[in-house]
Amino acid sequence: MFRGASLSSDGSSEGGQDRWAASERHAVVLDGASSFTPAVVDASEYVDQLCAELTSELRDGDHDLVAILGTCISAVASRLSLRPAEAPSSTVLLARERGDEFNLLVLGDSTAVVSVNGEISRTTDDRLASVGGDLRRRYRSRLAAGTGYDDEHRQLLRLLQEQELTARNTLDGYWIAEADRQAAKEAVVQTFALADLDWCVLATDGVQRPIDHLGMHWPDIAGMTAPELSHLLADLHHWEENQDPDGAALPRSKRHDDKAIVVWTPTRS
Repeated sequence: MFRGASLSSDGSSEGGQDRWAASERHAVVLDGASSFTPAVVDASEYVDQLCAELTSELRDGDHDLVAILGTCISAVASRLSLRPAEAPSSTVLLARERGDEFNLLVLGDSTAVVSVNGEISRTTDDRLASVGGDLRRRYRSRLAAGTGYDDEHRQLLRLLQEQELTARNTLDGYWIAEADRQAAKEAVVQTFALADLDWCVLATDGVQRPIDHLGMHWPDIAGMTAPELSHLLADLHHWEENQDPDGAALPRSKRHDDKAIVVWTPTRS
């Protein structure tokens, strides 16, 4: 059984660029990002369309997750007339019960945490972190020193975004859902025996990073109800606002990020 929650960067339950959708047997979690160049399509529209396509394909089809993601990227790119390097993008987390299997797909720096027979592991696609490493270290070290989100911080982010755009969906860079279906073939895919899986948590980085920083326990989060997940996201937002408004304790690109989380636990008969 899947359940989830989301929170936009302004603290509301609507808007933002993170999306999630779930049924009894599948889930989608997206973390959208605006185009670095002027684009006719907003990131929120892109993730709305991609989420709807993925939900439909997961509901009606039985193809492998890579094929489903590739089909959906192509469909959205065609419908919105998107071109590579000039379009919004999104990380992708897909999870599905399929017979006696549990299928998982990760594209981009969102995170899946699973417990298999009591052993906890996590999966993320960390290739983006290898792009612009010096710039990332500079802005994070400045924040840790207490500079806050000043003009120099914003300039460092602009330079980093330029490097990320150059490296997007390239062999030596990183892969993300955008306008090129080839990205789907670069996703991290895992299959677990359904009977061995205790729980699974899907989280965008706006959730995962503060959870890890604050030392929260993923098994506790996996046991939360949907209302409890909503309260969790609100608590993380309030911590950022009241305890770490300038990113000194947890250096991050901006004070608040959109947040989305989905939890799966077995349906008890």
